[in-house]
Amino acid sequence: MVVIWFTGCPGHIYKTECRNPYAIFQGCMRLISIGSNAVDLTKVQQTLIGNFSDLQMDTCGIIDRCLPNYCEHKGRCSQSWNMFYCNCSDSGYAGATCHSSIYEQSCEAYKHRGNTSGFYHIDVDGSGALGPQLVFCNMTDKAWTVIPHNNTERIKIKSYKGTNHHFAYFNYTVHTEQLGAIINQAEQCEQEFTYYCKQSQLLNSPDGALFSWWVGRRDKAQTYWNGGVAGSRKCSCGLLENCFQPDRYCNCETDGKEWTNDSGLLSFKEHLPITKIAFGDLNRTGSEAAFKVGHLQCHGDKNFWNSAFFNKETSYLHFPTFHGELSADISFLFKTTSSSGVFLENLGIKDFIRIELSSPDEVLFSYDVGNGPFEMRAKTPSPLNDNQWHHVKAERNLKEASLQVDQLPTRTQKAPIDGHIHLQLNSQLFVGGTASRQKGFLGCIRSLQLNGVTLDLEERAKITPGVSPGCPGHCSTYGSLCQNGGKCVEKYAGFSCDCSVSASAGPFCTTEVSGYFKSGTSVTYYLKEFNKNASTQSASMMNLRGESVGFSFRTTQSPALLLYVSSYHREYIAAILNRHGYLNIIYKLQDDKDAEVFQISQRNMANGLLHTVNFGRVSETLTVQIDQFPAEEFTVISDVELDSIKSIVLGKILDTTELDPEISRINSLGFSGCISVVQFNNITPLKAALLHPTASNVTVTGQLRESHCGSSNPFDIDTIRSLSDLSGRKDIGEPMVDAIKSESALIGGVIAVTIFVLICALAIMVRFLYRLKESFQSRNRKGVKPDTSTHSTFNNDPSPQNVLRETQKEYFI
Repeated sequence: MVVIWFTGCPGHIYKTECRNPYAIFQGCMRLISIGSNAVDLTKVQQTLIGNFSDLQMDTCGIIDRCLPNYCEHKGRCSQSWNMFYCNCSDSGYAGATCHSSIYEQSCEAYKHRGNTSGFYHIDVDGSGALGPQLVFCNMTDKAWTVIPHNNTERIKIKSYKGTNHHFAYFNYTVHTEQLGAIINQAEQCEQEFTYYCKQSQLLNSPDGALFSWWVGRRDKAQTYWNGGVAGSRKCSCGLLENCFQPDRYCNCETDGKEWTNDSGLLSFKEHLPITKIAFGDLNRTGSEAAFKVGHLQCHGDKNFWNSAFFNKETSYLHFPTFHGELSADISFLFKTTSSSGVFLENLGIKDFIRIELSSPDEVLFSYDVGNGPFEMRAKTPSPLNDNQWHHVKAERNLKEASLQVDQLPTRTQKAPIDGHIHLQLNSQLFVGGTASRQKGFLGCIRSLQLNGVTLDLEERAKITPGVSPGCPGHCSTYGSLCQNGGKCVEKYAGFSCDCSVSASAGPFCTTEVSGYFKSGTSVTYYLKEFNKNASTQSASMMNLRGESVGFSFRTTQSPALLLYVSSYHREYIAAILNRHGYLNIIYKLQDDKDAEVFQISQRNMANGLLHTVNFGRVSETLTVQIDQFPAEEFTVISDVELDSIKSIVLGKILDTTELDPEISRINSLGFSGCISVVQFNNITPLKAALLHPTASNVTVTGQLRESHCGSSNPFDIDTIRSLSDLSGRKDIGEPMVDAIKSESALIGGVIAVTIFVLICALAIMVRFLYRLKESFQSRNRKGVKPDTSTHSTFNNDPSPQNVLRETQKEYFI
């Protein structure tokens, strides 16, 4: 007897009787036939034939778990029998339902992660509806968000009779909705505009009909220009009352025959960016004009620093009910010295959501959607009540809940497959406490965001007893970003790095300051303003019983003088490379004694590679370290004090009257190569020469060029683009562009030129091949006589390898 089992083997059957190498089938079947006989499923249901288990008759119970689609932000849904899955690749979002953005919300946030200038994706509203956008973050003392547009060149407009106005349009790389969100979130925005004119008026001030205007993002015409105040119908010179004509409000109102301009920043951010400009007064003979519109630039993030300080356990802030029925993400930063407290709570009739500090090293995330309380705990290896900023991110969706503290691994826990799914809340949202006024939080909460919306803690704190707007003390958390001796400086909304005592520069004192020297280059840093009439005693009384010196260099020259520190008493410190390329540190601390020369190992350092030298002296003990090699110690026996320091010299010493003969011989060669991040105690001579060349105590002779030669790999430098790199041609001379060009015209021109070049290249190639063929045919007809010169004696064998027949032509393209 033959027995047939459909979809799988029954549980009570031995494996020898039924073997199924595949997974058990789950789904629907109909029109079943065995051989030529149709199976009557009614009889199966009546157990007249066969038997069954876990089977539903006359219905197909498959559930489409992707309808509705709970995958957010264009995540792709797929399903198994019991569950749906979301593919979030290429969406910019992550999580079980593609809910949370993988990008920061601003350039400010990237800066406080320690990132340098570059292109970054930002997602202004986090998990909200607005998608991520690519922008350029220019990290200076501020974090500037730079948004380019399609008309950055300086564009010249010629006069056209019969035309009242010419229009220019500006399309930005960021969509309109995201652009508005970036501007609203920023502390300040600005856009540079320059108008060049020749017999062409800009405003027709003070009371004439308008010639020109510009339109912002709200499609409203604006009549102020170049640093003028909104609604003033003036340029900046009109506000300052220093225009070329006192009775006019712009320089481009003189109607003169010479080129002039009005230039300045438009900074009323509610009107920015410029989307359209109408130019008039260009239909007269001789009228000409040009314009240039810079990129939109914004800095600051009002949401990132929005904070409140809770100084009573019974204090709290309340906000409207949080609506996160199917998906909810909550993120914030906090700092405290308290061991516990509730960060936020929102209640419903039975449902609730709460995040709290349950102990010094544990954050508790709990909620109830009707299936009973659900708890997640995240423990940390170190206490969280250390008065430093800590980040908390909690998320709840249909599939799981997650909790992350700082950069520790995210804790996740699956949600029940069946049961209630909607989080139904109806009370106010309490921040920093609870409705019962128990277990209140003491400390600071900052940048509180719920489903991508930032709550304005500062505004609400202004009117709430026991709560203060703002939280000082950011250096305790972010101070480590200031490197290479930079000092963290507190600000109300953030911090900055003071690099004045560091040999490096940049927002975090991490940008190496490097200079390329030629043989005649000299940098002299005087420890007191140079005065030829000053006596030795009054010029510099700086005496040292120790010093700390550091620098990097790259050269192939030996011998070479790297650094020279002189005093008014013929004492000096020098760092040189001898003729073998070995580093020597020379101390002469007494005029009547010979200099002490300390050779630092036997490594050739004139090999074109970057080397770092650090040496320091405390009294008679000298410690020297090269690169990553172990430090070496020496003893200075002549004296322990360098008296009356005069100057620090890099490169060639110009005043050679008191040089020792050996130093003078090496100095005559000068120095060719790179020197980087030079520091002598708190003095940074190279930085002063490159960044402050007009300072009275710095003298630069010869060619000194700032470079990136201080990078350990000069061919692999992390290029930081400045705003000028994004701006196209510089403003030099008369406007060069003859007409307004659109993107399509530019692209069309490029395509046309490319096609023309390809056609020309093809024609030249065909002509070349044709002449080559004729040449070989002519040789075959006439024959080729052997060359009797010595150069051809090895090539007279008319073998197939040496004769290129017409049928064996090779073309090299």
